[in-house]
Amino acid sequence: MKILGEQIFAKDAEGRQVSRIGTLFFKTPGLVTRRGIHAMQRMMWIDDINAGRAAAGLAPLTEAEEDEELAQSVDLIFTDEHVLIRPDPDHMDLAMKADEVLQTLVSKRKIRFLNTHAAKVRNALRARGENWRMARQPISQDDMVRLIESSKVAISGEPIYYYNSATGTRYVTVGGSEGLAHLPPAACREQLKEAQKMLVRRNRLGHVELDLFPTTTPVEIKQKFKSLDVDSLTDEQLCETVERFDAEWRMSIPAELREESVDNFEWRNAMCATITQEANETSADERELIQGISPEFYRQIEWLPGLRITDGEIIFDPLWDEYNRTRDPELAEICDPRVRNILFNFTRQFGEFEYVNVGRISKSLARRPITGSRRGSVYILQYKIAGQPESRVSILRFQKWGVAEHLDEGKDLLTAMFEANDYSDYIMDRRIMCRQLGMNLPPYLGAGQFPEQYNGQNQYRGTTIRTTYFIREYVPGTASDKIPPARFRNPVFALKFARLMGEAAALDLVVGRRSSETKENLFDKNYEVVQFGPDGLPRGIMVSDHAGSFVNYLHTFEDAVAPYANVVRRRFGFVSDPKAFANAYVSAFEAKLEAVQECYRARRSSFDELLMHRPFDSAGSVAYRWTKTLERLDGCNPKNVAAKLREAIEA
Repeated sequence: MKILGEQIFAKDAEGRQVSRIGTLFFKTPGLVTRRGIHAMQRMMWIDDINAGRAAAGLAPLTEAEEDEELAQSVDLIFTDEHVLIRPDPDHMDLAMKADEVLQTLVSKRKIRFLNTHAAKVRNALRARGENWRMARQPISQDDMVRLIESSKVAISGEPIYYYNSATGTRYVTVGGSEGLAHLPPAACREQLKEAQKMLVRRNRLGHVELDLFPTTTPVEIKQKFKSLDVDSLTDEQLCETVERFDAEWRMSIPAELREESVDNFEWRNAMCATITQEANETSADERELIQGISPEFYRQIEWLPGLRITDGEIIFDPLWDEYNRTRDPELAEICDPRVRNILFNFTRQFGEFEYVNVGRISKSLARRPITGSRRGSVYILQYKIAGQPESRVSILRFQKWGVAEHLDEGKDLLTAMFEANDYSDYIMDRRIMCRQLGMNLPPYLGAGQFPEQYNGQNQYRGTTIRTTYFIREYVPGTASDKIPPARFRNPVFALKFARLMGEAAALDLVVGRRSSETKENLFDKNYEVVQFGPDGLPRGIMVSDHAGSFVNYLHTFEDAVAPYANVVRRRFGFVSDPKAFANAYVSAFEAKLEAVQECYRARRSSFDELLMHRPFDSAGSVAYRWTKTLERLDGCNPKNVAAKLREAIEA
């Protein structure tokens, strides 16, 4: 392929990149990297073609031939590390052709796509199993909080701005504006004038010095801020004018962003996206990649190379081949052997699908995650079955206690295998037990296995063992602890939520859910997914994972109920009527506990005989735990348990 100019990433004697742009041509294959703008590069290419034709005694290209040359071209932008393809969303075939050509010049990992805000661009990449090429880099929830808090800056007055270091733009929130009312009048006046001045300036990178957050704030609000005549107003008039403006501004932004706190997942995610956005943005956020994904997944998914099916042929991402050839440590981070095995299992189980994207969730999404879990134990899969209109999303979780974990404890291989198999049965048995008692769980939970090499410190290092995982469909909705606080100010929403959570809490108490490591209560800490109706109000709760069930099976309900008061206590500051909220929660709790007890007593034999085929061992076998759970349920007094819950709420 002919190249006019230097190679991609070429640097001059001072170490600066020679060219920051390029144009790739396909009619007459070639690449132009000479300095200029893209329009100039296109003219350079036409001139070069015509020069070659003249030397061969041919006439110059006709206008129609020139148009065809230019139509079959793609713009490129070069950063220090990446080649950015600027696709025309209506001609993604050219962008994909450019991608294939560029992969002969640079590693695929260095090629990214612009215009990922366009659905046609995202869909084209998704269909190739390439979510990893447009996903934002993952960042832990704690790091998000630190990032937002450390981005707070001042110019010459108060630190009311959030700073994007990549673009140089500062952002002011309505809360920051409202805080000016607490300043002395002179300081308030100067701060407003400073903000007005910055709103109309651009920095050396060409970006605005200051903008309002969120960036979707109506332009009319921005214009009112800019046109505010600060000097013509008395101190009292200025204060009243700013208060009216702030109220109008707050009402103009989405309700979920009005609570300015890092504990509000919606606000935190939006602010993190704003202050980390870069020029020539090549990334799409999670809600663009997966429709309806819950906000707690924001920046928590590390997308990895996937696969696609073309004419019945399984095509793994070419990065796998590059990794196998080079064993590059950087590629080793994203070419996860477990993902390869997961993808291989998918191709064996589903005969007719079009693509699979796999993401790794490296950190727990719970508010207080249990430490010590293995890296890469949870994955998210987005796949499309042939003939179905929409893609599907599933969550895959590896068994916590598998063969490898038991070998790490120093056990022999046979014992480790037996205990891992027993734990697999224990997980599935607990699911049946939870469902028998009425817990709303995902309708399907499948299990799979694949061989992998054990690399621990046991004498069996290097041995091939079986690794077990469980897969379920993604549960749409929002985890109860991630619902924005502002939503509880609607009394109808708050009471519906309280009643649903009260019912779910009763079932959680019955099945004795606790962390197996710390024995702490797990309710309202990520697992209870609230599902909403068309009116935006809660209509149901599904427990996404029955982890921790039947850990606490010996304590009485009266002794175990106190932690469930936290559901109400932590929301007292958000609801308009705390007493009604608490009453709705406790009443629903008592009614559900009584209903479960009556259900057991009405069909006692169907419960008692559920696990009669399982070994009964007072040391803690699943059958023994089931018996003790039913005894405790039968012997409890729902009114007394509810009274203990109310006491804990009022304590």
